[in-house]
Amino acid sequence: MKLLRVGTAGAERPALLDADGTLRDLSGIVDDVDGALLADDEALDRVRAAAEAGELPALDANGLRVGPPVGRIGKIVCVGLNYHDHARETGAEPPAEPVLFFKAPDTVVGPYDTVLVPRGSAKTDWEVELAVVIGRTARYLESAEEALAHVAGYAVAHDVSEREFQIERGGTWDKGKNCETFNPLGPWLVTADEVPDPQALSLRLWVNGELKQDGTTAEQIFPVAEVVCYISQFMTLYPGDVINTGTPAGVALGLPEPKPFLRAGDVVELEIGGLGRQRQELKNA
Repeated sequence: MKLLRVGTAGAERPALLDADGTLRDLSGIVDDVDGALLADDEALDRVRAAAEAGELPALDANGLRVGPPVGRIGKIVCVGLNYHDHARETGAEPPAEPVLFFKAPDTVVGPYDTVLVPRGSAKTDWEVELAVVIGRTARYLESAEEALAHVAGYAVAHDVSEREFQIERGGTWDKGKNCETFNPLGPWLVTADEVPDPQALSLRLWVNGELKQDGTTAEQIFPVAEVVCYISQFMTLYPGDVINTGTPAGVALGLPEPKPFLRAGDVVELEIGGLGRQRQELKNA
């Protein structure tokens, strides 16, 4: 299933995109697309049955905002330097263990919402990423099979980053990762049954129509199952939590000088095969 949330920010309602591309209203049978729904197999079965039976009313998508596909996210755990080609382009040694950092849930916006260039920013950068959404409480997982069984689905994430704040201002990466609007998510949450191999997904990103990133999750240093299993050794993952799994080569940081960091007026588009496409215009904060 392709689950999503539509409507004005803070007042989104649950919806489903059916096989014909028609937007369907889920508000009559579920309250939201969130951790509570993703952990409830019976509720998900009701959604599937209603969709298959043609019982869900259609929504007029014209002018309807698409919000983040998951509501009430508890935490966003991010994996840094998780692609071989990205590590090479930045001159970094591939890490021996996953590099983890956090993004606050309030960085999440819809896939077509405006991204704000922070005040004082000179090095705002782009990163297309596969987002993993947790569907079952996960702690101390022991195998890849067990890890994937705890995944509800997948989505497109844009891990917008300010490199000067991240790298040159001291401390950890968090200052360059948690600026307002720095995690567009969506358009859909594609349930795990529709993604048989998360290591066989294409990722692409364009800036002002120019292709900048063109990669595949096959390049991940630590694949999805290993990442979920690893993180569960250090913290409990709850339904609705999100893991951003890293970005392939092609970010501004890895390009020759003068590096083409993002500015107000730029347009970024990104997609992952089967998971949908995003588009954001940048404005000054």
